[in-house]
Amino acid sequence: MSTRAWYRANTFRHGEFPPERLAEHGATTVSVCLPARNEARTIGPILEQIEPLRARGIVDQVVVVDSSTDGTAEIARGLGAEVHDQDQLWPEHGPVLGKGDAMWRALRVLRGEIICFVDADSEEFGAHYVRGLIGPLLCAPPISFVKGFYRRPFRHGETTFPDGGGRVTELTARPLLNMFYPELAAVQQPLAGEIAARRDALERLPFVTGYGVDIALLIDAYTTLGLDAIAQVDLHVRQNAHQPLRDLGPMAYAVLQAVTSRLAREGRLTGSLPTTFTAPGADGPHSVVSDPVQRPPLRSLRAAA
Repeated sequence: MSTRAWYRANTFRHGEFPPERLAEHGATTVSVCLPARNEARTIGPILEQIEPLRARGIVDQVVVVDSSTDGTAEIARGLGAEVHDQDQLWPEHGPVLGKGDAMWRALRVLRGEIICFVDADSEEFGAHYVRGLIGPLLCAPPISFVKGFYRRPFRHGETTFPDGGGRVTELTARPLLNMFYPELAAVQQPLAGEIAARRDALERLPFVTGYGVDIALLIDAYTTLGLDAIAQVDLHVRQNAHQPLRDLGPMAYAVLQAVTSRLAREGRLTGSLPTTFTAPGADGPHSVVSDPVQRPPLRSLRAAA
């Protein structure tokens, strides 16, 4: 399937999946998971939007995997979510190493045949996020992995510009995909944290533990499942807090590491890769070790057991 053909056939809009249409597929169970770290400001409004989907039987389980100190867990429990301390999920694998690790460990408690991950820091979140993400999985059976995309407003102080968010996407992720995985060049938001997939598909994929998890899952879904099994859904707009410019370097480096590790696995890149990111500081260069662990596919753990 060519990139253009894929875009035409596998790009959807959230409005194509109203509750009435999704309710027709009630026999398929759906779990929604929100990895959260100090999201007390946004977790409540998000869960309030998801609750009507659970009341209608479209969503069967809502889970917050939490590592917060600001009351996020208490708010989530008060709104009926199932809350798990991420440190208590598979503690035999050591400390939790970032978002990707939390997502991987969450699979242990997520019961649905379809798993939907949404970020817990989205402002102005709507139920259409979940409806859009699970829609192709329920209504277009060949689809196994779905990414969300949206317009990214950029807020600076009291001023919000209609576009300009997603700086790491445009300056790092998109050029890398065009260079090394051009079949994925039409994916609008390769770093989107809003994804949904069939459980059996996710159990075939490894999970990078750090910030590179989203692009790594996309590449691995492509190499494991094929391009025609991937879809994307327009979720309209996503507004969230933006990172300071100086913090984007390590994030971009994590994305680069995720991509190059896949190139090495495929034999397209040889030699050892550096694991230290160095940036200028007020008192000279400042180095941070960035060496993310990769959690194995759950299917391989079961086979080993």
